[in-house]
Amino acid sequence: MGQLDNKVAIVTGAAGGFGEGIAQAYVREGAKVVIADLNGEAAVRVAASLGAAASPFACDVSNGAQVKALVAHCQATFGTPDIVVNNAGTTHRNQPMLGVDEAMFDRVFAVNVKSIFHMTHAVLPPMRERGQGGVILNIGSTAGLRPRPGLSWYNASKGAVNVLSKSMAVELAPEKIRVNAICPVMGITGLFEQFMGAPDTPENRARFMATIPIGRFSTPADVAAAAVFLASDAAAFLTGVELPVDGGRTI
Repeated sequence: MGQLDNKVAIVTGAAGGFGEGIAQAYVREGAKVVIADLNGEAAVRVAASLGAAASPFACDVSNGAQVKALVAHCQATFGTPDIVVNNAGTTHRNQPMLGVDEAMFDRVFAVNVKSIFHMTHAVLPPMRERGQGGVILNIGSTAGLRPRPGLSWYNASKGAVNVLSKSMAVELAPEKIRVNAICPVMGITGLFEQFMGAPDTPENRARFMATIPIGRFSTPADVAAAAVFLASDAAAFLTGVELPVDGGRTI
């Protein structure tokens, strides 16, 4: 018996990094998963590696029509989603705040924040119509809890995700729709060098790792373990949580 047997999930940004780790864990635990990603070819690759329990879908989460089509694809393929993981995200390069131009600011907020607006509009109606509750997990960040210089606009976007998760949790609790935020510390994903704002060298890694008491970066497996638990019945009484997956970074 898996922790997510007979559940249907959408995971955005699932063709790599944290999202791929979450999708892999969900399938292992018995869920059927739509692998949504801007990179359609990579989504196909990941879905193929997971077998019949996974279906790929190319989607720009900042585009409302594409997100609506993503939810429709999930319904047609596996049924109404029980679980939605808003994982897709982007960042600007680590730099002084005035170095980030308006186009990059808009892109960061479109992908990190407005995407949740689009997904909520697309997924809440079918969840409500089914009437069996649901789970929404938003991937926030330690950057929204204990910000540091250099990523100010990204930090602000993740602060919005963290607070939005709590607000959604309060509003949707009467409908048994739980909403939680997972807040990872930086991991070695596709955005790693941008988060550092410096070349990926052992010296630069050591400088950032020194801020994490457990002494390593986060991994997709770390984030996936939290995402499985929060989506499972074991977490049935947890909503509005901002869960740091950070090796002690926010202490």
